[in-house]
Amino acid sequence: MFVSVFDIFKIGVGPSSSHTMGPMTAAGRFLDLLRDPAARAPGAGAPARIVCRLHGSLAFTGKGHATDRAVILGLAGFTPETLDAEAADAAERRIRAEGRIAPEGLTEIAFSPETDLVFDYGAPLPGHANGLSFEARDAADVVIVREVYYSIGGGFVRTERELGADTAAETAPVPHPFRTAAQMLDMAAASGLSVAGMKRANERVFRDDREIDAGLDRLWAVMTACIDRGLAREGELPGGLRVRRRAAAIHRQLLAERGLNQAAPHTVNDWLSVYAMAVNEENAAGGQVVTAPTNGAAGVVPAVLRYYGDHITSATAAGRRDMLLTAAAIGGLIKTNASISGAECGCQAEVGSASAMAAAALAGALGGTPAQVENAAEIALEHHLGMTCDPIAGLVQAPCIERNGLGAIKAVAAASLALRGDGRHLVSLDACVETMRQTGRDMSHKYKETSLGGLAVNVPNC
Repeated sequence: MFVSVFDIFKIGVGPSSSHTMGPMTAAGRFLDLLRDPAARAPGAGAPARIVCRLHGSLAFTGKGHATDRAVILGLAGFTPETLDAEAADAAERRIRAEGRIAPEGLTEIAFSPETDLVFDYGAPLPGHANGLSFEARDAADVVIVREVYYSIGGGFVRTERELGADTAAETAPVPHPFRTAAQMLDMAAASGLSVAGMKRANERVFRDDREIDAGLDRLWAVMTACIDRGLAREGELPGGLRVRRRAAAIHRQLLAERGLNQAAPHTVNDWLSVYAMAVNEENAAGGQVVTAPTNGAAGVVPAVLRYYGDHITSATAAGRRDMLLTAAAIGGLIKTNASISGAECGCQAEVGSASAMAAAALAGALGGTPAQVENAAEIALEHHLGMTCDPIAGLVQAPCIERNGLGAIKAVAAASLALRGDGRHLVSLDACVETMRQTGRDMSHKYKETSLGGLAVNVPNC
């Protein structure tokens, strides 16, 4: 099993990897499909109109997650990684006013978001809770190209065919193709490598060490810049809930307490929380973030990385790179065997997965054995099991922002507990991941990113 560190961690924009980044990517892929004449029905005319339908969680929380905007921008040619906010705003205004898009390599096509972007609140599509379909029609209103996409979490997008093929995919040609945590531990014992070392060896099949390090450093640069922006900005977040940014004020208080012998020992938890909250406030505002493994959970791993760099004297750049590799190894296991999608398994799959990734990463950076790294991930994930995804008003704000702070705190606590032991423990990471999958399968759809239950219906939205 191989999921690259650069797939688990992707540079994109808020507020959601599955509801914003995924649909934007899907829209761009549909344009690529339209550019291929072989994809069109025999004898069909040129595309004259595009219709998009959002299903499942994309429909129920699409407005709060800016899914409509994401589709519009994807059809306008924007991508999550390179999106320019000012240009995107201008393009969205133009398309909404004119009802037309002009994709590169295609003739001008009608697309009116008011009528051609449909929020379908019926039954979700069969492949995944986050489904969207695109149709291109000719001047006679005949469908010439149709495709269904699923945004499966973390910015990953699959067509119906690809989704079915994923389960039967052959093992990637890498030296350490662990698909389970048990296999990971066996391969670590056989090779004498750390989890990060095995992950790096797998990545070397596709790129050299210089490219790997440059990519990891780029990810960290975007993560830490996001923290810094969040620590500097104040005001209300968009969306109508009037949620105030708090990271900047908390950060000022923490800085003022330094050197005064007034801070309680537990203040380190406030540092962890404020780093994570800074990221998720930026995410809620539509800023640039790194999926870790999703946008809704984007604050946990960066917060623990920042904690490692700013609060642990033995921290090194190499240790930080190893943390990202270790975190990606754990994230890949969870994605392969369960889910990282809140719409599929609730927030246990998002913040729970992120906390497991961060815990493993920190344990490894502090000298933990592979068994201790696996233990750290298990502890963190176990104590997120059953967590629902119930965003108020469909916005990635409450309870998401604070929940990332608590996920970071749990990650550090889990790493510390694991390092106090010898790696032997009762519940394996594999058992915990499978439990999360089963819990998500049994969880009511009301608690899986639909805003139909939990805090979303018990807290006034205005």
